[in-house]
Amino acid sequence: MLVVAALRWSDQRATVDPLTGEVHSDARTSGAGAADRAALEHALRIAEAFGGRCLAVTVGPAEAGEMLREALAAGAHDALRVEGPAATVAEDGSETARLLLDGLQDRPDVVVCGDHSADRGTGSTPAFLAQRLGACQALGLIELTAADGALHAVRRLDGGRRERLTFGLPAVCSVEPADTVLRRAPLPATIAARTAEIPVARAGSMRYLRAGTAKPYRPRARALPPPPGSEPHQRMLALTGALVERTPPKVLRPATPEDAARELLDYLRRHGYAP
Repeated sequence: MLVVAALRWSDQRATVDPLTGEVHSDARTSGAGAADRAALEHALRIAEAFGGRCLAVTVGPAEAGEMLREALAAGAHDALRVEGPAATVAEDGSETARLLLDGLQDRPDVVVCGDHSADRGTGSTPAFLAQRLGACQALGLIELTAADGALHAVRRLDGGRRERLTFGLPAVCSVEPADTVLRRAPLPATIAARTAEIPVARAGSMRYLRAGTAKPYRPRARALPPPPGSEPHQRMLALTGALVERTPPKVLRPATPEDAARELLDYLRRHGYAP
């Protein structure tokens, strides 16, 4: 059995330019958020319960390797980094899911993700993972255990209510931090993980979904019939309406507001806009 802890490498103290909206991140303050650390702890427990292997995987740049070494020190059997860009805040989660699964050699039985990344991501990656795997999805979990060949969970609902779930495999679970704390890594494992070589998979390029730039509204062009007449002069008169009889403009200077209102009502009645 393969249990995958899909971790999100993100900046815990990212700043946003108030004028341009550009997100600035720093590798020194980046790593796994509270939800991702809880996901790793749940993945370790599930792997222990089922007697399987726990694989910590992330999509990110080379700096994300340090986060995977911490996962190895905590007890993950393997780690894998799928080559990806440093910033994925403009992505909707679908390409992250595609890269993550394309980088795996074996089909996972359980995938555990953080419910929401620290950089205010969309939280949609677990749904895309479940769709690609054809697995059931359980989201918003605050408790997750494995027993009798199935997964048992408690899900947070609105209004302070809770929902108990029991579901089989394969499954994609997204967990909230709740009270789950990642176990402390022993010192020998921490020392050994410092020099661990993290395998890298290159599953392809990241394609962003961009909203594009805003443009003023322009109605669609309509095909109009040509003006009558065979001579250019006739066609020009038809287009400009220079010789069409029309009511000449009239300038009114009513003395009082009542006279102005009366003139306006008379105009509307003459042209059929008022009874």
